[in-house]
Amino acid sequence: MDEHELIFDWNRHRKAGASIGRKFELLDETLRDGLQSPSAVDPPIEQKIEILHLMAEIGVSAASVGLPGAGQRAFEDALALVQEMGRSGLPLKPTAAARTTIKDIVPVVELQQRTGVPVEVYTFIGSSPIRMFTHEWTLDTLLKNIEEAVDFGVKEGLEVCLVTEDTTRSKPQVLDRVFRHGIAHGARRLCIADTCGYATPDGVKNLVAWTLALIQALGEEVKLDWHGHNDRGLAVANALYAVEFGCDRAHGTGLGVGERVGNAAMDQILVNLKLLDAWNANLGALTRYCEAVAKACGISIPFNYPIVGRDAFRTGTGVHVDAIIKAQRKGDHFLADRIYSSVPAGLIGREQQIEIGPLSGLSSVHFWLTAHGVAPEEGLVKAIYQRAKAANHCLSDMEIWSVVGHTERPDPGAVASRGEACGTT
Repeated sequence: MDEHELIFDWNRHRKAGASIGRKFELLDETLRDGLQSPSAVDPPIEQKIEILHLMAEIGVSAASVGLPGAGQRAFEDALALVQEMGRSGLPLKPTAAARTTIKDIVPVVELQQRTGVPVEVYTFIGSSPIRMFTHEWTLDTLLKNIEEAVDFGVKEGLEVCLVTEDTTRSKPQVLDRVFRHGIAHGARRLCIADTCGYATPDGVKNLVAWTLALIQALGEEVKLDWHGHNDRGLAVANALYAVEFGCDRAHGTGLGVGERVGNAAMDQILVNLKLLDAWNANLGALTRYCEAVAKACGISIPFNYPIVGRDAFRTGTGVHVDAIIKAQRKGDHFLADRIYSSVPAGLIGREQQIEIGPLSGLSSVHFWLTAHGVAPEEGLVKAIYQRAKAANHCLSDMEIWSVVGHTERPDPGAVASRGEACGTT
Protein backbone atom coordinates (compact mmCIF):
# COMPACT_ATOMS: atom_id res chain seq x y z
CA MET A 1 0.00 0.00 0.00
CA ASP A 2 1.18 3.51 -0.78
CA GLU A 3 2.69 5.14 2.33
CA HIS A 4 0.50 8.21 1.78
CA GLU A 5 -2.56 6.00 2.21
CA LEU A 6 -1.27 4.76 5.57
CA ILE A 7 -0.56 8.15 7.18
CA PHE A 8 -2.66 11.28 6.66
CA ASP A 9 -0.33 14.22 7.22
CA TRP A 10 -2.18 17.10 8.87
CA ASN A 11 1.19 18.85 9.12
CA ARG A 12 0.97 19.56 5.41
CA HIS A 13 -2.66 20.61 5.35
CA ARG A 14 -2.44 23.78 7.40
CA LYS A 15 -2.11 27.17 5.78
CA ALA A 16 1.27 27.24 4.10
CA GLY A 17 3.90 29.67 5.27
CA ALA A 18 5.72 32.13 3.12
CA SER A 19 8.92 30.25 2.60
CA ILE A 20 9.01 26.59 3.65
CA GLY A 21 10.30 25.78 0.18
CA ARG A 22 12.99 28.47 0.18
CA LYS A 23 16.67 27.77 0.47
CA PHE A 24 17.85 28.32 4.03
CA GLU A 25 20.81 27.53 6.28
CA LEU A 26 21.38 26.21 9.78
CA LEU A 27 24.00 27.69 12.11
CA ASP A 28 25.30 25.43 14.86
CA GLU A 29 26.01 27.41 18.04
CA THR A 30 27.11 24.46 20.20
CA LEU A 31 30.70 25.67 20.56
CA ARG A 32 29.61 29.18 21.50
CA ASP A 33 26.17 29.55 23.06
CA GLY A 34 26.09 25.87 24.00
CA LEU A 35 29.13 26.28 26.21
CA GLN A 36 27.41 29.10 28.09
CA SER A 37 25.35 26.47 29.90
CA PRO A 38 26.20 26.70 33.61
CA SER A 39 26.34 22.89 33.71
CA ALA A 40 28.59 22.45 30.68
CA VAL A 41 32.37 22.24 30.69
CA ASP A 42 34.53 23.92 28.07
CA PRO A 43 36.07 20.86 26.37
CA PRO A 44 39.59 20.52 24.96
CA ILE A 45 40.11 21.57 21.38
CA GLU A 46 40.35 17.95 20.18
CA GLN A 47 36.75 17.34 21.20
CA LYS A 48 35.63 20.60 19.66
CA ILE A 49 37.22 19.60 16.36
CA GLU A 50 35.49 16.20 16.53
CA ILE A 51 32.13 17.96 16.97
CA LEU A 52 32.99 20.31 14.10
CA HIS A 53 33.44 17.35 11.74
CA LEU A 54 30.17 15.80 12.94
CA MET A 55 28.40 19.10 12.25
CA ALA A 56 29.56 18.80 8.66
CA GLU A 57 28.36 15.17 8.50
CA ILE A 58 24.82 16.03 9.59
CA GLY A 59 24.69 18.83 7.04
CA VAL A 60 24.56 22.08 8.98
CA SER A 61 25.69 25.07 6.95
CA ALA A 62 27.63 27.21 9.42
CA ALA A 63 29.32 26.87 12.81
CA SER A 64 30.12 29.39 15.49
CA VAL A 65 33.71 29.15 16.71
CA GLY A 66 32.97 31.10 19.88
CA LEU A 67 33.56 34.57 21.23
CA PRO A 68 37.29 35.08 20.52
CA GLY A 69 37.39 38.36 22.43
CA ALA A 70 36.57 36.57 25.70
CA GLY A 71 40.19 35.68 26.45
CA GLN A 72 43.33 33.97 25.21
CA ARG A 73 41.99 30.42 25.33
CA ALA A 74 38.78 31.47 23.60
CA PHE A 75 40.82 33.07 20.82
CA GLU A 76 43.22 30.13 20.43
CA ASP A 77 40.36 27.62 20.24
CA ALA A 78 38.51 29.78 17.71
CA LEU A 79 41.67 30.05 15.64
CA ALA A 80 42.20 26.27 15.71
CA LEU A 81 38.60 25.67 14.62
CA VAL A 82 38.78 28.07 11.68
CA GLN A 83 42.14 26.57 10.67
CA GLU A 84 40.59 23.09 10.78
CA MET A 85 37.72 24.21 8.55
CA GLY A 86 40.18 25.56 6.02
CA ARG A 87 42.63 22.65 6.22
CA SER A 88 39.95 19.92 6.00
CA GLY A 89 37.76 21.70 3.50
CA LEU A 90 34.73 21.34 5.74
CA PRO A 91 31.55 22.71 4.10
CA LEU A 92 30.93 25.02 7.06
CA LYS A 93 30.94 28.81 7.21
CA PRO A 94 32.71 30.01 10.37
CA THR A 95 31.03 32.67 12.48
CA ALA A 96 32.23 34.41 15.62
CA ALA A 97 30.39 36.44 18.24
CA ALA A 98 31.36 39.90 19.47
CA ARG A 99 29.81 42.69 21.43
CA THR A 100 29.28 45.94 19.50
CA THR A 101 32.75 47.14 20.48
CA ILE A 102 35.87 47.43 18.36
CA LYS A 103 37.82 45.63 21.08
CA ASP A 104 35.69 42.49 20.59
CA ILE A 105 35.80 42.63 16.81
CA VAL A 106 39.59 42.95 16.51
CA PRO A 107 40.17 39.25 17.40
CA VAL A 108 37.65 38.21 14.72
CA VAL A 109 39.57 40.26 12.17
CA GLU A 110 42.74 38.46 13.27
CA LEU A 111 41.06 35.07 12.79
CA GLN A 112 40.28 35.92 9.19
CA GLN A 113 43.68 37.46 8.46
CA ARG A 114 45.67 34.59 9.96
CA THR A 115 43.67 31.79 8.32
CA GLY A 116 42.59 33.33 5.02
CA VAL A 117 39.12 31.92 5.69
CA PRO A 118 36.19 34.39 5.57
CA VAL A 119 34.60 34.73 9.03
CA GLU A 120 31.22 36.31 9.69
CA VAL A 121 31.05 38.42 12.83
CA TYR A 122 27.82 38.38 14.82
CA THR A 123 27.98 41.62 16.76
CA PHE A 124 25.28 41.92 19.41
CA ILE A 125 23.61 44.55 21.57
CA GLY A 126 20.46 44.52 23.71
CA SER A 127 17.47 46.34 22.25
CA SER A 128 14.51 45.69 24.58
CA PRO A 129 13.13 48.36 26.95
CA ILE A 130 14.00 46.23 29.98
CA ARG A 131 17.62 45.92 28.84
CA MET A 132 17.91 49.60 27.97
CA PHE A 133 16.41 50.65 31.30
CA THR A 134 18.66 48.34 33.32
CA HIS A 135 21.85 49.48 31.56
CA GLU A 136 20.71 53.10 31.31
CA TRP A 137 21.11 53.05 27.55
CA THR A 138 19.35 55.48 25.24
CA LEU A 139 18.50 54.85 21.62
CA ASP A 140 21.41 57.11 20.73
CA THR A 141 23.69 54.81 22.77
CA LEU A 142 22.60 51.82 20.68
CA LEU A 143 22.99 53.66 17.39
CA LYS A 144 26.45 54.94 18.29
CA ASN A 145 27.73 51.49 19.32
CA ILE A 146 26.24 49.87 16.23
CA GLU A 147 27.75 52.47 13.93
CA GLU A 148 31.25 52.08 15.36
CA ALA A 149 31.15 48.28 15.38
CA VAL A 150 29.64 47.76 11.95
CA ASP A 151 31.83 50.43 10.32
CA PHE A 152 34.94 48.82 11.76
CA GLY A 153 33.96 45.29 10.78
CA VAL A 154 33.11 46.28 7.22
CA LYS A 155 36.33 48.34 6.87
CA GLU A 156 38.34 45.29 7.96
CA GLY A 157 36.70 43.05 5.38
CA LEU A 158 34.35 41.09 7.62
CA GLU A 159 30.82 40.02 6.77
CA VAL A 160 28.77 41.65 9.53
CA CYS A 161 25.57 40.39 11.11
CA LEU A 162 23.84 42.79 13.51
CA VAL A 163 22.28 40.86 16.40
CA THR A 164 19.65 42.60 18.51
CA GLU A 165 19.53 40.76 21.82
CA ASP A 166 16.05 40.30 23.27
CA THR A 167 14.49 41.28 19.94
CA THR A 168 11.28 39.45 20.82
CA ARG A 169 10.62 41.93 23.67
CA SER A 170 11.75 45.03 21.77
CA LYS A 171 9.61 47.92 20.55
CA PRO A 172 9.11 48.18 16.79
CA GLN A 173 10.05 51.86 16.72
CA VAL A 174 13.42 51.02 18.32
CA LEU A 175 14.02 48.03 16.03
CA ASP A 176 13.15 50.16 13.01
CA ARG A 177 15.86 52.70 13.87
CA VAL A 178 18.40 50.08 14.87
CA PHE A 179 17.94 47.85 11.83
CA ARG A 180 17.97 50.76 9.40
CA HIS A 181 21.13 52.13 11.01
CA GLY A 182 22.94 48.79 10.89
CA ILE A 183 22.02 48.23 7.26
CA ALA A 184 23.01 51.78 6.30
CA HIS A 185 26.49 51.16 7.73
CA GLY A 186 27.02 47.88 5.90
CA ALA A 187 25.47 45.04 7.91
CA ARG A 188 24.32 42.45 5.38
CA ARG A 189 22.63 40.18 7.86
CA LEU A 190 20.26 40.82 10.77
CA CYS A 191 19.63 38.36 13.58
CA ILE A 192 16.39 38.26 15.53
CA ALA A 193 17.32 36.91 18.96
CA ASP A 194 14.77 35.37 21.31
CA THR A 195 17.33 35.72 24.08
CA CYS A 196 14.96 34.87 26.94
CA GLY A 197 12.88 32.28 25.10
CA TYR A 198 9.86 34.61 25.22
CA ALA A 199 8.36 34.12 21.76
CA THR A 200 5.48 31.90 20.74
CA PRO A 201 5.08 30.67 17.14
CA ASP A 202 2.64 33.53 16.49
CA GLY A 203 5.23 35.98 17.80
CA VAL A 204 7.82 34.48 15.46
CA LYS A 205 5.51 34.87 12.49
CA ASN A 206 4.66 38.47 13.37
CA LEU A 207 8.22 39.61 14.05
CA VAL A 208 9.73 37.86 11.03
CA ALA A 209 7.07 39.33 8.72
CA TRP A 210 7.59 42.82 10.16
CA THR A 211 11.37 42.61 9.73
CA LEU A 212 11.18 41.25 6.19
CA ALA A 213 8.83 44.07 5.24
CA LEU A 214 11.35 46.61 6.57
CA ILE A 215 14.19 44.99 4.59
CA GLN A 216 12.10 44.87 1.45
CA ALA A 217 11.14 48.53 1.79
CA LEU A 218 14.83 49.44 1.94
CA GLY A 219 15.53 47.50 -1.24
CA GLU A 220 18.73 46.05 0.22
CA GLU A 221 20.16 42.52 -0.07
CA VAL A 222 20.05 41.64 3.62
CA LYS A 223 19.69 38.15 5.09
CA LEU A 224 17.69 37.37 8.22
CA ASP A 225 18.58 34.95 11.05
CA TRP A 226 16.58 33.47 13.93
CA HIS A 227 18.26 32.63 17.26
CA GLY A 228 15.97 31.14 19.89
CA HIS A 229 16.13 29.91 23.48
CA ASN A 230 13.92 27.32 25.13
CA ASP A 231 12.64 28.90 28.35
CA ARG A 232 9.00 28.22 27.41
CA GLY A 233 9.76 24.91 25.72
CA LEU A 234 9.01 26.34 22.27
CA ALA A 235 12.49 26.77 20.79
CA VAL A 236 12.35 23.99 18.19
CA ALA A 237 8.84 24.93 17.05
CA ASN A 238 9.88 28.58 16.85
CA ALA A 239 12.94 27.73 14.75
CA LEU A 240 10.78 25.79 12.30
CA TYR A 241 8.33 28.67 12.08
CA ALA A 242 11.19 31.13 11.55
CA VAL A 243 12.41 29.15 8.56
CA GLU A 244 8.91 28.68 7.20
CA PHE A 245 8.02 32.34 7.40
CA GLY A 246 11.14 33.71 5.78
CA CYS A 247 14.36 33.51 7.80
CA ASP A 248 17.45 32.63 5.80
CA ARG A 249 19.26 30.98 8.71
CA ALA A 250 18.13 29.37 11.96
CA HIS A 251 20.40 28.66 14.92
CA GLY A 252 20.56 25.68 17.25
CA THR A 253 22.86 23.66 19.51
CA GLY A 254 23.46 19.97 19.99
CA LEU A 255 20.94 18.57 22.51
CA GLY A 256 19.74 22.15 23.01
CA VAL A 257 22.56 22.95 25.45
CA GLY A 258 23.04 26.59 26.32
CA GLU A 259 22.31 29.45 28.68
CA ARG A 260 19.70 28.57 31.36
CA VAL A 261 17.48 25.81 29.91
CA GLY A 262 19.27 26.07 26.58
CA ASN A 263 18.68 26.77 22.90
CA ALA A 264 16.71 25.18 20.12
CA ALA A 265 18.01 21.62 19.77
CA MET A 266 19.80 21.31 16.43
CA ASP A 267 19.23 17.54 16.34
CA GLN A 268 15.46 17.98 16.70
CA ILE A 269 15.38 20.80 14.14
CA LEU A 270 17.16 18.59 11.62
CA VAL A 271 14.86 15.60 12.11
CA ASN A 272 11.73 17.73 11.83
CA LEU A 273 13.00 19.41 8.68
CA LYS A 274 13.86 16.02 7.25
CA LEU A 275 10.37 14.70 7.96
CA LEU A 276 8.91 17.81 6.30
CA ASP A 277 11.05 17.09 3.19
CA ALA A 278 12.77 20.43 3.73
CA TRP A 279 16.25 19.03 4.45
CA ASN A 280 18.15 16.49 2.38
CA ALA A 281 21.21 15.71 4.50
CA ASN A 282 21.85 12.15 5.69
CA LEU A 283 21.27 11.96 9.44
CA GLY A 284 23.12 8.70 10.01
CA ALA A 285 25.70 10.54 12.13
CA LEU A 286 23.13 12.31 14.31
CA THR A 287 23.47 9.94 17.27
CA ARG A 288 27.26 10.24 17.20
CA TYR A 289 26.93 14.03 17.04
CA CYS A 290 24.68 14.11 20.10
CA GLU A 291 26.86 11.66 22.02
CA ALA A 292 29.97 13.70 21.20
CA VAL A 293 28.28 16.90 22.41
CA ALA A 294 27.16 15.19 25.62
CA LYS A 295 30.62 13.80 26.30
CA ALA A 296 32.43 17.04 25.50
CA CYS A 297 30.10 19.17 27.62
CA GLY A 298 30.04 16.71 30.51
CA ILE A 299 26.27 16.21 30.42
CA SER A 300 23.95 13.20 30.14
CA ILE A 301 21.34 12.54 27.48
CA PRO A 302 17.99 12.04 29.29
CA PHE A 303 16.54 8.56 28.79
CA ASN A 304 13.37 10.04 27.25
CA TYR A 305 15.12 12.64 25.08
CA PRO A 306 13.53 12.73 21.59
CA ILE A 307 15.20 10.74 18.81
CA VAL A 308 18.55 9.88 20.47
CA GLY A 309 17.44 9.11 24.03
CA ARG A 310 17.71 5.50 25.24
CA ASP A 311 13.94 5.03 25.25
CA ALA A 312 13.15 6.84 22.01
CA PHE A 313 12.32 3.60 20.18
CA ARG A 314 11.78 1.17 23.08
CA THR A 315 8.42 -0.15 24.20
CA GLY A 316 7.19 -2.84 26.58
CA THR A 317 3.50 -1.94 26.39
CA GLY A 318 1.38 -4.84 25.15
CA VAL A 319 -0.88 -3.05 22.66
CA HIS A 320 2.08 -1.18 21.15
CA VAL A 321 4.19 -4.30 20.88
CA ASP A 322 1.34 -6.27 19.31
CA ALA A 323 0.97 -3.67 16.55
CA ILE A 324 4.72 -3.56 15.87
CA ILE A 325 4.97 -7.35 15.69
CA LYS A 326 2.00 -7.58 13.32
CA ALA A 327 3.60 -4.95 11.11
CA GLN A 328 6.89 -6.83 11.10
CA ARG A 329 5.15 -10.07 10.15
CA LYS A 330 3.85 -8.32 7.06
CA GLY A 331 7.49 -7.88 6.06
CA ASP A 332 7.02 -4.14 5.66
CA HIS A 333 9.87 -2.10 7.15
CA PHE A 334 8.06 1.18 6.55
CA LEU A 335 5.01 -0.03 8.47
CA ALA A 336 6.96 -1.55 11.35
CA ASP A 337 9.04 1.58 11.83
CA ARG A 338 6.05 3.92 11.92
CA ILE A 339 3.07 2.13 13.43
CA TYR A 340 3.91 3.56 16.88
CA SER A 341 6.59 6.10 15.98
CA SER A 342 6.31 9.46 14.21
CA VAL A 343 10.09 9.44 13.80
CA PRO A 344 11.34 6.33 11.98
CA ALA A 345 14.17 4.75 13.94
CA GLY A 346 15.89 3.87 10.67
CA LEU A 347 16.22 7.57 9.87
CA ILE A 348 19.14 7.80 12.30
CA GLY A 349 20.37 4.21 12.03
CA ARG A 350 18.44 2.79 14.99
CA GLU A 351 15.70 0.18 15.23
CA GLN A 352 12.51 -0.43 17.14
CA GLN A 353 13.18 -2.27 20.43
CA ILE A 354 10.63 -4.53 22.09
CA GLU A 355 11.07 -5.08 25.81
CA ILE A 356 9.32 -7.33 28.34
CA GLY A 357 7.78 -5.63 31.36
CA PRO A 358 4.74 -5.55 33.63
CA LEU A 359 2.58 -4.08 30.84
CA SER A 360 3.71 -6.62 28.23
CA GLY A 361 1.70 -9.43 26.73
CA LEU A 362 2.67 -12.96 25.77
CA SER A 363 3.51 -11.78 22.24
CA SER A 364 6.42 -9.74 23.63
CA VAL A 365 7.89 -12.85 25.23
CA HIS A 366 7.43 -14.88 22.05
CA PHE A 367 9.13 -12.15 20.05
CA TRP A 368 12.09 -11.77 22.42
CA LEU A 369 12.78 -15.49 22.57
CA THR A 370 12.52 -15.93 18.80
CA ALA A 371 14.77 -12.93 18.18
CA HIS A 372 17.37 -14.43 20.50
CA GLY A 373 17.27 -17.92 18.98
CA VAL A 374 15.32 -19.61 21.78
CA ALA A 375 12.28 -21.79 21.07
CA PRO A 376 9.22 -20.12 22.64
CA GLU A 377 8.04 -23.20 24.52
CA GLU A 378 4.82 -22.71 26.47
CA GLY A 379 6.30 -23.30 29.91
CA LEU A 380 9.22 -20.94 29.31
CA VAL A 381 6.97 -18.23 27.88
CA LYS A 382 4.70 -18.41 30.92
CA ALA A 383 7.66 -18.31 33.34
CA ILE A 384 9.09 -15.16 31.76
CA TYR A 385 5.63 -13.61 31.51
CA GLN A 386 4.98 -14.21 35.22
CA ARG A 387 8.39 -12.80 36.11
CA ALA A 388 7.58 -9.65 34.13
CA LYS A 389 4.15 -9.24 35.73
CA ALA A 390 5.72 -9.43 39.18
CA ALA A 391 8.34 -6.80 38.32
CA ASN A 392 8.07 -3.03 38.55
CA HIS A 393 10.30 -2.41 35.50
CA CYS A 394 11.14 -3.75 32.07
CA LEU A 395 13.32 -6.82 32.48
CA SER A 396 16.93 -6.60 31.44
CA ASP A 397 18.36 -9.17 29.07
CA MET A 398 20.27 -10.63 32.00
CA GLU A 399 17.05 -11.10 33.99
CA ILE A 400 15.37 -12.83 31.04
CA TRP A 401 18.37 -15.09 30.44
CA SER A 402 18.32 -16.09 34.10
CA VAL A 403 14.81 -17.44 33.54
CA VAL A 404 15.77 -19.10 30.30
CA GLY A 405 18.53 -20.84 32.20
CA HIS A 406 21.42 -19.66 30.07
CA THR A 407 24.43 -17.87 31.45
CA GLU A 408 25.27 -16.31 28.12
CA ARG A 409 23.64 -15.55 24.84
CA PRO A 410 23.76 -18.34 22.18
CA ASP A 411 26.37 -18.16 19.43
CA PRO A 412 25.35 -15.05 17.45
CA GLY A 413 26.33 -16.86 14.26
CA ALA A 414 23.72 -19.51 14.91
CA VAL A 415 20.74 -17.16 15.14
CA ALA A 416 19.50 -14.10 13.36
CA SER A 417 20.57 -10.82 14.82
CA ARG A 418 18.02 -8.88 16.80
CA GLY A 419 17.78 -6.27 14.05
CA GLU A 420 17.13 -8.97 11.42
CA ALA A 421 14.51 -10.61 13.60
CA CYS A 422 12.77 -7.28 14.08
CA GLY A 423 12.59 -6.72 10.35
CA THR A 424 14.13 -3.25 10.62
CA THR A 425 17.39 -1.70 9.58
